[in-house]
Amino acid sequence: MAENSYFLWPPCLMFLIICVLVSLPTSHSQESPAYLGFVSNATEFPAEDYYDYIIVGGGTAGCPLAATLSEKFRVLVLERGGIPYGKPNLMTQDGFLTTLIEADAHESPAQLFTSEDGVPNARGRVLGGSSAINAGFYSRADQDFYTRSGINWDLRVVNQSYDWVEKAIVFRPELKNWQSAVRDGLLEAGIDPYNGFSLDHVRGTKIGGSTFDSSGRRHSAADLLSYANPSNIKVVVHASVERVLLASSSAYPDAKKSAIGPSAPVAEWHRAKALSCFLGIPVAHHSPYVGQFLYDNPRNGISIVPPVPLDHSLIQVVGITSSGTYLEAASNSVPFASPAWPIFIRSPGSAIYLNVATLMEKIVGPLSSGSLRLASTDVRANPIVRFNYFSNPGDLERCVNGTRKIADVLKTRAMKDFRFHHLFGARSSDMWALHCLLISLTMRRCASSADARITWYQSSGHSSDAGEVFRFEAN
Repeated sequence: MAENSYFLWPPCLMFLIICVLVSLPTSHSQESPAYLGFVSNATEFPAEDYYDYIIVGGGTAGCPLAATLSEKFRVLVLERGGIPYGKPNLMTQDGFLTTLIEADAHESPAQLFTSEDGVPNARGRVLGGSSAINAGFYSRADQDFYTRSGINWDLRVVNQSYDWVEKAIVFRPELKNWQSAVRDGLLEAGIDPYNGFSLDHVRGTKIGGSTFDSSGRRHSAADLLSYANPSNIKVVVHASVERVLLASSSAYPDAKKSAIGPSAPVAEWHRAKALSCFLGIPVAHHSPYVGQFLYDNPRNGISIVPPVPLDHSLIQVVGITSSGTYLEAASNSVPFASPAWPIFIRSPGSAIYLNVATLMEKIVGPLSSGSLRLASTDVRANPIVRFNYFSNPGDLERCVNGTRKIADVLKTRAMKDFRFHHLFGARSSDMWALHCLLISLTMRRCASSADARITWYQSSGHSSDAGEVFRFEAN
């Protein structure tokens, strides 16, 4: 059999590639956002005040909730991180990699954590939450979501809410070489019809929305605070919460109302009353299911090093299949240095860049669920998270179908310029399943390491064959 080449990636590098990390930020002029007028540091906040609603956690859910409530009520938002404005790496598409690589345990906008499954991730620690650190892809929910939820939705209000968000932070991306080729490849592989630019979740191939504007500037949930009534809202950053006092006196009849977000070290984060008592947290309301039934779509992908230059791109094109998977793509030039250079040859004066193109898939659902609980009352400490990816066999079957569809896309004419000859080996369903299990990554949140390594395996395509291994270290 003719020799074939394919790639297997360690989890830390899969994050590096699939999230389409970049190396050097590009400066863009930024207009000061309107919400800065009611944002203050926790050290400048009065010792006592009263609000109708207290929202702990100014993230992807907390910001729009606060803006909406401020129309009629006094609202306080408490965010443990800082503001995204004024941070070039955070606010630009080109600074995506740097934001994640420079994550630390205390102050950085991104905070790394590893689930009990061993999957590395990051979560937002900044006003705007993880919408301020992610890849910026936007699409409306599947209509089936509303049907299966068991909630009597007012779809008129739902659509008005979509419009409200999209007007502020969603843009049409400009497709370049890799994204355009992927769009054509998805259609050749039978993921049709072509729906053009669409924010709706519809079967076929489409260009989705982006929270990066035409200049590459990021827009996050924090921008939605500009809708707020400035006389009714206060946003306090670098704030931690020890207690939320729920007033019962008639002097402040509405002060008992509070909305608690996922960053608060309060009882709402605990799955059991016993755990709250163990950590010394008073229980306002016992809700035994909080922290349970945690669902997160696993993401898997195949990365190639094409023989042609690539334009940098984050998630822009998506193929929504009938087999329960979504296909997406990203591309980047990643700096690499060979570990052999210091020993055998003189290191070059500048970094060598490796063009990497990635096709990835996410499964619908998922059927597998996990859990989340507090590890301590320290706001800087990560919670304990378990995702249980692929614990339901149906999820693994969908992943296999999606990964096979990626291979179909890579074989199309649209991909001809991006692949080498003899790219594909004879892979069985078991091998595709192993691929899904080994490279479980999350789409919504990503993590990376500055010393991530890429390993290139060359073999004949049989699982029993030993392969020759070449390793390159990331700068």
